[in-house]
Amino acid sequence: MAAGLFGGEAQALDKVKFGTDWIAEAEHGGFYQAKALGIYEKYGLDVEIVPGGPQVNNPQLVATGALDLASLSSAYLPIIYTKEGIPVIGVAAFYQKNPTILMAHKEAGFKSLADMKGKPIMVSSYAQDSYWPWLRTKFGFTDDQMRPYTFNQGPFLADKSAIEQGYVSSEPYTVELEGAHPQVFLLADNGFNDYASILSARKDMIEKKPDVIERFIKASIEGWISFLTQDPSKAYALIQKDNPDMKLEVMKRARELMIQYGIVDSGDTKKLGIGAMTDEKWAAIFKQMQASGLAKEGMDPKSAYTLQFVNKGFGVK
Repeated sequence: MAAGLFGGEAQALDKVKFGTDWIAEAEHGGFYQAKALGIYEKYGLDVEIVPGGPQVNNPQLVATGALDLASLSSAYLPIIYTKEGIPVIGVAAFYQKNPTILMAHKEAGFKSLADMKGKPIMVSSYAQDSYWPWLRTKFGFTDDQMRPYTFNQGPFLADKSAIEQGYVSSEPYTVELEGAHPQVFLLADNGFNDYASILSARKDMIEKKPDVIERFIKASIEGWISFLTQDPSKAYALIQKDNPDMKLEVMKRARELMIQYGIVDSGDTKKLGIGAMTDEKWAAIFKQMQASGLAKEGMDPKSAYTLQFVNKGFGVK
């Protein structure tokens, strides 16, 4: 598309500033692969990837126009933000499973999440607006179990009774490298219903530039297919450029675990394509939010997302 000629001149690329939900890592591999291989350019886009972090508020950055598109860590977020009047809409779900885990030491002998009731657990502030209310409702967890999680593995490694949150593709391998033996409980495989890596856009961009969003999603799907099934080395190199502390072996293991657990490609993606979303799953997520007290009166899940850009079978074959 970008190479098309108009009046003797090459068509200009549409600039897109895209924010990831964390610092650069393999969990963003499909986007970095699309950038590294020139896939975005093939679709007529000049994409700048802006890494996130613990102090970065992507919904606010999208709402104010500082970012054109951004990845959100949970489907809960657009539902909550649209109720607050922040016009951030989910347009694709690049993670069919939320990769959040609770992780303990095998030496502690936990057999299930229920065994952690009453135990101190290190969680981030984000947990209170996502999975923690679900843990309270389903397993009887209480708020006095919560301890601050600083994204530093030192406290976990130093205490065999410690429990902390993490991503299935990240923290377990990181602590294994330090000699620990983690016991991992993926919340999604224990009943937590959620999308993650939700691509979000402003409502006015959806109305005025739908073709840009559609091209970004198609290019990103190609990037994810390439990252998960072909040589990911160029994505790794670009990730390390944005995050020099990221180790190659950590990225390789993260990719393996994302494939193993079906984080990106599972369930509805097998028929509808990567990025798939359905009304049925959004309704189930909203019902889960209601049960845990996070969905308040006046919230409408259908105002928080649109299916116009997904479920077209792109990349399934």
